[in-house]
Amino acid sequence: MSINADELDVTEAAEHTLIPIPEHARTSTVAHQFWIWTGANIAPINWVLGALGIFLGLSLWQTIGVLVIGNLIGMSIFGFFVLMGQQTAVSQMVLSRAAFGRRGAYLPALMQGLLAVGWCAINTWIILDLVIALFDKIGIHGGNGLKIGVVIVIMAIQVWLAAIGFRAIARFERWTVPVTIVVLLAMTIVAWTSDQTNVDWGYAGAGLHGQALWSSLTTLMTAIGIGWGITWFAYASDYSRFVSRSVSRRKLYLGSVLGQFLPTVWLGIFGATLATVSQEVDPGQLVVNAFGGLAIPVLLLVIHGPIATNVLNIYSCGLCAQTLDWNVDRRKLSYGVGVLATLFTIYLILNGDFASNLDGWLAGLVTWVAPWGAIMLVYYYAIARQQIDVDALFEPPGSPKVPDIVWGAIIPFVLGMVATWSFEYGIPSYLQGPFAKSLGGIDLSWLAGAVVAGVLSYVALSRRAPASEVGVEPA
Repeated sequence: MSINADELDVTEAAEHTLIPIPEHARTSTVAHQFWIWTGANIAPINWVLGALGIFLGLSLWQTIGVLVIGNLIGMSIFGFFVLMGQQTAVSQMVLSRAAFGRRGAYLPALMQGLLAVGWCAINTWIILDLVIALFDKIGIHGGNGLKIGVVIVIMAIQVWLAAIGFRAIARFERWTVPVTIVVLLAMTIVAWTSDQTNVDWGYAGAGLHGQALWSSLTTLMTAIGIGWGITWFAYASDYSRFVSRSVSRRKLYLGSVLGQFLPTVWLGIFGATLATVSQEVDPGQLVVNAFGGLAIPVLLLVIHGPIATNVLNIYSCGLCAQTLDWNVDRRKLSYGVGVLATLFTIYLILNGDFASNLDGWLAGLVTWVAPWGAIMLVYYYAIARQQIDVDALFEPPGSPKVPDIVWGAIIPFVLGMVATWSFEYGIPSYLQGPFAKSLGGIDLSWLAGAVVAGVLSYVALSRRAPASEVGVEPA
């Protein structure tokens, strides 16, 4: 099947379908990409990233070290997924068809769709916490009924924006993120200079040593260091596919990586410093305890961060559903995502400890994303050498141009997930694998999963021939 995207309305092709974005419609710039990824990470959840390190017993500077080193590594790898989208002009899960097969790609697409719904719920939960803290300050009190009402209103705003499409997302991020940065910069200055906050820059933590120290360091690295960057791999091409091939690959790489790295580390450090004062992980309490009445005007603008993140989650989830060959309009899919995320958010309201649930969620994501990411990197850069027969990816199931299921990717993927869990040591007991336990709680999950999946897939996929049978464009 030969795809002629130019025959379709450009707006529809760019906003609501999976087909390759035509070159003349690929108008996103490096600046657009920078603001998209910056907006996605200027969110209260990143305050929790730093606060979680303090909760695990680490010192302030140990927490900062994990944030900087881990995100530097994770975001640097993320940049290579961004380049995949620019080169091929298709979404990340459609690209999975080249490595996993036409139907084999259903597995990672389904998992990514569920991931996006979960993130949408968690980020909405973070917003809810902030809004309720704001209401308390102005004398409005309520129980779970008020919380659920706020969730429904906020979710409706997020779904409406995501349903419009990519260009609306890009404009929203471009015009609102700079304002939010100014607000957060003011917050940071107040927090680090005010006598009311009195940040403990020498905070020593619980004085951990030996295996206990390494356990906390590696758990944090998996949840919010390298693991945080890994969770964005499956989103990258969904947005960089709108960038023309004529744009410098180096500039696109740096712009996207910095858009992820700078706000994540900045707000992570911000959260860690506040946690040395309040000893709280809850993001709303971090801000309210630190700023008191000053939090009211600030929180109204900071709510922007999670909304910006969830817009990407809802949009990408719709693309995943289309990759599963669901013949449903992407706008309707966005509405469905909103309903599921609302139900999950209500569950979070009624159940569980904040820090434990959050760490469990973040650490659990690595179980599948790390091995999937390793397979995609190996296939795209080492096997296909960046030459993908894009038209073949859109052939119907059963077409001779692309295999239905590539077991040389599926089996390493599953074994990689097993390896990830085996070396994982999350806060919930079900995320504590046998090898991590035998190492005294040291978490090497992301590394184990990536190595197992990457090596096995390279051995299996490099033996396949001819190249045209595995979605590689013939020379």
